[in-house]
Amino acid sequence: MSFKRRFAAGLIVFLAICGAISSARAEPFKIVGFGDSLMAGFGLGPGEGFTDKLQAALRARGHDVAVADAGVSGDTSSGGLARLDWSVPDGTQLVILELGANDMLRGVSPDITRKNLDAMLGKLKGRKIAVLLAGMRAAPNLGADYESAFDAVFPELAAKYGVTLYPFFLDGVAGQSSLQLGDGLHPNARGVDQMVERILPTVEKAIAAAPGDS
Repeated sequence: MSFKRRFAAGLIVFLAICGAISSARAEPFKIVGFGDSLMAGFGLGPGEGFTDKLQAALRARGHDVAVADAGVSGDTSSGGLARLDWSVPDGTQLVILELGANDMLRGVSPDITRKNLDAMLGKLKGRKIAVLLAGMRAAPNLGADYESAFDAVFPELAAKYGVTLYPFFLDGVAGQSSLQLGDGLHPNARGVDQMVERILPTVEKAIAAAPGDS
């Protein structure tokens, strides 16, 4: 083979490698919102849910991200644990773990919620996927003992696994009828805007701390 042909062949291989590297770098940072109806956008229209609005807000701030919605209405921590492996695909770099509200509403023992969330955090750690743990708070009518035990689950597990904690997913929305649907539980579109605005700095912190962040 002549020098020109060898040079041309080498150049083609070099460009192909560069193209592959460029393509890999061009892939967005992959986030999965894993939770219940609060994550799934219950009662909202297309584009109004949490994951859609979070993706838009992050992109507006210069982050090349793709935020997938893995929320299931009515899901408990037990249901989440059962579906975690197949709901969070390989290549995911950050999971926003938001479960526990339905456990609380059903009066499930905080010990069970803790056990399930602990198992999920362990599985995600084993897969080397970063986690932002979105906390929940118990309704006062469940009693002081339940409230104290339930509310402690999230900060204690976040500390155990060294993951980013957002203390209360419904911060700024809970108890605000103008930001909720008629059921008094789920956020309306304006409520989702409030949730995204408040959690955004914490999500950015979690992205920056994730292995191989963009």
